[in-house]
Amino acid sequence: MTSATRPASGRQPSIAVIGGSITGPVTALLLLHAGFDDVTVFEAAPASAPLGGGLIGLEHPALDVLDRLDIGQSEFVAHDSEAIVQMTVRDRRPAETRRRTYPGRNTTWTLLHQALIRRLPAGVLHTGMKVTALVEQDGRPVLRFRDGHAAAADLVVFADGRSSTGRRLLNPERALRYAGYVAHRGVAGITPQPGLRDFLRLQPCPGVQFNLAPVPGGCDWTFYLNCTSSEYAQRFGADPTRRVFALPRHVSPAARAHVDTHADLLLPADHAAVVHATTTRMAVPVLDITPPQRMVWPVGAGHAVLLGDALAPVRPHTARGANNGIEQAAGLAAALTQHRKYRADLTAALHGWQRRHLPAAVAAVHRGPVIGHQLGLGTHQPAQ
Repeated sequence: MTSATRPASGRQPSIAVIGGSITGPVTALLLLHAGFDDVTVFEAAPASAPLGGGLIGLEHPALDVLDRLDIGQSEFVAHDSEAIVQMTVRDRRPAETRRRTYPGRNTTWTLLHQALIRRLPAGVLHTGMKVTALVEQDGRPVLRFRDGHAAAADLVVFADGRSSTGRRLLNPERALRYAGYVAHRGVAGITPQPGLRDFLRLQPCPGVQFNLAPVPGGCDWTFYLNCTSSEYAQRFGADPTRRVFALPRHVSPAARAHVDTHADLLLPADHAAVVHATTTRMAVPVLDITPPQRMVWPVGAGHAVLLGDALAPVRPHTARGANNGIEQAAGLAAALTQHRKYRADLTAALHGWQRRHLPAAVAAVHRGPVIGHQLGLGTHQPAQ
C-alpha cells in the first residue's frame, strides 16, 4: 500500500474491497476468477481478533455462485436437509406442526467464511485496516486508514456490513434505527433430539420466536425477544445502534438470566435445556434503515459502490442478508467483466448493475418490518 498514484496506461482497473466477512471475499474471488489481477481486500478486524457468526440460509442463486467458485457444498453444508419445521407451542408443548421445503441450504458463518478465506491468494487480504476516509486525489478514489496508510483504487467496493463505514461516508443520511427486539444467539453442544437434521422454528406466542438448526458438534439457536433501547443498554452496555453486535464479553449476567427465564417460561423443556447448556452467547439487535436509492457513487474519474449489508441491512427473518450480498457481488463481477473484456463503458455498466439489483434490496428492507409485525416482534415501523 502506497500513497495515491495513477496506474500505468493500459493496466487493469485496481479494485479495493472493504470488508472480509462473506460478501467481501465472495466479491474478490469472483473478480479474480474473472481475470482481474489488481484486487485487494481490506478488513478492519486484526488477524488475531476472534471471529464467529450464526446460521446462514443460502438460496439456489447464491449456492450457484459458490459452485462457480469451485466451493462444493460438502465443504460448508453440514446437513443437507431442505426442511423447515414450524411448530406452534402452547403451554411449553408443540401444538401444531407444519413442514415446508426451503429452496436452498443452511450453513454457518464460520464454515462459509473459512471456505472463502482459504481460497484467497496470499497477499490479497489485509487485516487490521480500518477505513477512516474516502477522498479524491489526482482524479482517483483514495482510501485512508486509521494507521496512517493510504491506498488508491479505480473502484472501491464497500462490503463492510451493517455498521458500514462506506455507507456513513457515501450515504450518511441513512442511519440505522432500532426495531425494538433482539436476536439472542448461541451454539450448544447438545441438540433437543438425537439425529436432528432439520431447521426448527418454534412460535410460543406473539412477540417470541425460537429458531434452532443442527451444526457440527451441536446446534445453533436464535431466540427473538422484545426489548427496549434502555433495556438493551443495561444488558449489553451500549445503545443498540452503537453496539450492533453484542459479543460474548458484552453479555451481562442480567442478559443471560433474562434469556434463561424466558426459555423456561415459553419453550419445551428439551429446547430450554439447549439454551441453559450454552456457555458462550451473543446478541444482535434487530435494526432497520431507510431503503437505498442508489448503489453507485462517482469519486473523481473512479467509483465507489455499496453492496450487501453495507447497502441495506435487512431483518434476519427475510433470510436475504447473505443472499443479497452474494447475488449483488456476482452481478457486479459480470458488469466489470464486460468493461474489462469488451471495453464497455464502466459508468453505464455500474448503473446497469444498480438498476438490476437495487429493487430486490429495497424490497427486502420493506419486507422485514412486515414480517416482524406479523410475529408481534418490536415496533412496526414501515420502511419509508
